[in-house]
Amino acid sequence: MEKITVLGAGSWGTALAMVLANNNHDCLLWSHRENQASEINEDHTNKKYLPDTILPLNLRATNNFEEAIKHATTIVIAVPTKAIRDVCQDMIEYLNEKKLFVHVSKGIEPDSFKRISEMMEDELPSSNVEAIVVLSGPSHAEEVVLHHPTTITAASSEIDAAKKVQDLFMNTSFRVYTNEDVVGVEIGAALKNVIGLAAGIVDGLGYGDNAKAALITRGLAEISRLGISLGAQPYTFSGLTGMGDLIATCTSVHSRNWRAGNLLGKGASLDKVLDEIGMVVEGVRTTKAAYQLAKKQQVDMPITEALHGVLFEGVHPKEAVDTLMHRTKKHELDDFKSF
Repeated sequence: MEKITVLGAGSWGTALAMVLANNNHDCLLWSHRENQASEINEDHTNKKYLPDTILPLNLRATNNFEEAIKHATTIVIAVPTKAIRDVCQDMIEYLNEKKLFVHVSKGIEPDSFKRISEMMEDELPSSNVEAIVVLSGPSHAEEVVLHHPTTITAASSEIDAAKKVQDLFMNTSFRVYTNEDVVGVEIGAALKNVIGLAAGIVDGLGYGDNAKAALITRGLAEISRLGISLGAQPYTFSGLTGMGDLIATCTSVHSRNWRAGNLLGKGASLDKVLDEIGMVVEGVRTTKAAYQLAKKQQVDMPITEALHGVLFEGVHPKEAVDTLMHRTKKHELDDFKSF
């Protein structure tokens, strides 16, 4: 039994805490809201995020940040990308030993273009970090809590740390693979949200299966192009954190990015969409970062560019699709001829 803290009591953080508690670990779930922590402890529910779920009796919650950090030998960070630096900074004064850090967030920081693990390395003292592991893959919280079969990847440059995380989480309904390609896993995780938004727009416009299949396929091509330019391994993008996560995000009503895109495609404004979703839509912020990073890396990312136009430049979704369809003709495998 390990002492583990999950920081962030949203749907995904709660689902992962549930997996760990069901695996008989001493899991503490941190929420910044006292009433949410009390609900989890007293009613064993988290109705705002997982309304139909009864949580394990051995899963405890707290809104005391010091208690949360000091409790654990392993800390799982499940907060939005924009909160990563603040959470890491806040925990420094409570770190008195080396801990294993796992992050499950998916995004790229605008302007710095840093991945989540790089942001954590910036903020956390190396003397208190045993290792940083990325846990990612096609995994809707709503299905994990029902014990539906789910398969994801634990990635770290230190493979023994990835294997430890594999052991912590793995059970008969939650299968974990390991991988050493942190760059590929984090880029795939972040950019699938961008393509998920675009897929929702396609569905909102009523364009059907042909358009959706093309978008997913060409979306994976541009994710791979950017990732490889940053040093990722090409085959990572055909795995769980590439194609696998892309399929789940682009086709499921559980995906907030798909739902947001769907509303945009039906004519809603971005502000109205974000208000209606009521939770963080990571793909919006990541689209801005990916657009900037593609320019820096001189990588062609037409879907990302078109989505950036819709989100931030007032381009109508149908106009963006028309622009994509009228691009200069090219060979399908131009992107992969050098691999």
